[in-house]
Amino acid sequence: MEYVLRTDKLTKVYSGQKVVDEVTLNVERGAVYGFVGKNGAGKTTFIRMILGLANPTSGSFELLSEKDISAARRRTGSLIESPALYANMTALENIRLYCTLLGVDKSCAEDILKKVGLSDTGKKKARDFSLGMKQRLGIGMALVGDPEFLILDEPINGLDPTGIVEIRELLLELKDKQGKTIFISSHILGELEKIATNYGIISKGRLVEELTSAELEEKCGIRTIIKTNDSVKSAEIIKKLPGIGNIEAKADGTIIIADKTENIGMLTNELFKNGIVVSGISSLDSDAESYFIKKMEEG
Repeated sequence: MEYVLRTDKLTKVYSGQKVVDEVTLNVERGAVYGFVGKNGAGKTTFIRMILGLANPTSGSFELLSEKDISAARRRTGSLIESPALYANMTALENIRLYCTLLGVDKSCAEDILKKVGLSDTGKKKARDFSLGMKQRLGIGMALVGDPEFLILDEPINGLDPTGIVEIRELLLELKDKQGKTIFISSHILGELEKIATNYGIISKGRLVEELTSAELEEKCGIRTIIKTNDSVKSAEIIKKLPGIGNIEAKADGTIIIADKTENIGMLTNELFKNGIVVSGISSLDSDAESYFIKKMEEG
């Protein structure tokens, strides 16, 4: 497994308070890593340390497997909260200026605007852009120098539904067509769920869980819950039936089937025939947002 970012107990203390508290996380190459947490959870401080805008109090990190952290940061593009744009300049002028600041050939500017969907803005000044267009331009500036790794802090914060869809589609294109690895911090959980392949959940400065989108789906999927007088025997019977998902037998007689069971009648009849008493059947359909909220309370 190749990683673009690995941290080891990364910590930042301000005024005696651990704003980031021994965070150890791993971002795989090619992932869209959703860094989930409430406002004030430590997301931005964590990002600022990775980008060199704040010094860690303790702990360490490895970026793009580089020994030279400055070189690694030059291969990393970033957008922290609102992009720093020159309001009286066009999108093209903003990108060209940023190229000059980074020592990058300005000939890439028009291609970058095409990538972020702003190639038709012409002489329109940045001050007249919608919030979504400004965020697109900010992401465009993060793409100057063709970085391998993008770190985006709240890129959809404050956008209307149309702007959110535009940024989501852009990020998916950057990942799927241009091979970028993307680290996104956000508290807008529903949107992250649509694009993220991996998650890190932070609460009160501490990383409470890392998981993949597949693991999240497994934790939040539909479950059939059956109350019986003998969970072990019931599980053995149910396992022999067709079309049944993973089964978990609890000591209190509860059986949990990891999907919605379509033919409940067949299942209960089979249990009754084998002397099992069924006292209750229900379905549980968790959602990712509820799961995240619960985890964010743990800190």
